[in-house]
Amino acid sequence: MITRPPWALLLLIAALFVPALGSRFYTFLANDVVIWALFATSLNLLVGYTGLVSFGHAAYFGIGAYTAGILMKQVGVPFLLAFPAAGLMAAGFAAVFGFFCVRLTRIYFAMLTLAFAQIVWAICFKWNEVTGGEQGMPEIPYPDFAWAERVAAALPFLGSYRTSEYFYFLTLVLVGLCLWILRRIVGSPFGRMLTTIRENPERAEFIGVNVRRYELAAFVLAGAFAGLAGGLFGIFNRGVFPDFAYWTKSAEVLIMTLLGGMGTFFGPALGALVLLWLNQQILSHTQYWPAILGAILIVLLFVFPGGIAGATLALARRLGWRSARA
Repeated sequence: MITRPPWALLLLIAALFVPALGSRFYTFLANDVVIWALFATSLNLLVGYTGLVSFGHAAYFGIGAYTAGILMKQVGVPFLLAFPAAGLMAAGFAAVFGFFCVRLTRIYFAMLTLAFAQIVWAICFKWNEVTGGEQGMPEIPYPDFAWAERVAAALPFLGSYRTSEYFYFLTLVLVGLCLWILRRIVGSPFGRMLTTIRENPERAEFIGVNVRRYELAAFVLAGAFAGLAGGLFGIFNRGVFPDFAYWTKSAEVLIMTLLGGMGTFFGPALGALVLLWLNQQILSHTQYWPAILGAILIVLLFVFPGGIAGATLALARRLGWRSARA
């Protein structure tokens, strides 16, 4: 029996060496990719596995970012409490918004999610006393890494790292844990029921499945993990701003999910990597990067209608079928 290599674990170990092998820029880019990978994977739980297209997923990303930022900067709460609080707050709002959204289907569902997201953005933009309004909340502090610095000093072979690099290691571990939990969710009977609802909600309801309850549970879980990604993103950017909850963020993460391959677990993470890498490469060469990036994305989506991960899986199956025939 041939066992598959643990690709996810090997990728995590390789990512730990980015600060040692690359420049500070590549560590920054890798941190950005890791956070967006979690954000896109959380959306994939809705779009890819449940069949619910959300145009307002950035609302929970922004709620998580503001929750962690307010707790750490204004209240002085440590990161170990502020981080899960970001997910819980986003899950709470997702439960309220989702209660109304899952009563509608298709385009009406998508437009209602966008409407709720715009409400969240407007509150973040106007509530100066709490969110900082249009100026946002700059100077969000990093977690306290004094213990990590003492360990590095005691073990010289670990090398000397900056605070931002310690935060990258922390982000990598936390995102890896979140992705592992999401993997277990989609592989559980609950996840398989979500796929059944995506394929044929009427048949699922006919056999006695409470479709709305499952959809609401998926909506809340997706919001919670988006909030965790937002909490990390606010600290990573050293500030939280209203555009974190704006509709353009929802569009970006939806493009990542489609580009990587919705319905495949690691497709959205791959889409985040490709989109952010293309963005950096094009931006460094021309000021007309939005037009060029848009043209490249159109070509990629036409060439790979099932996403990059979907095309890779299809190619692997075809090669396996040919080798079996041979």
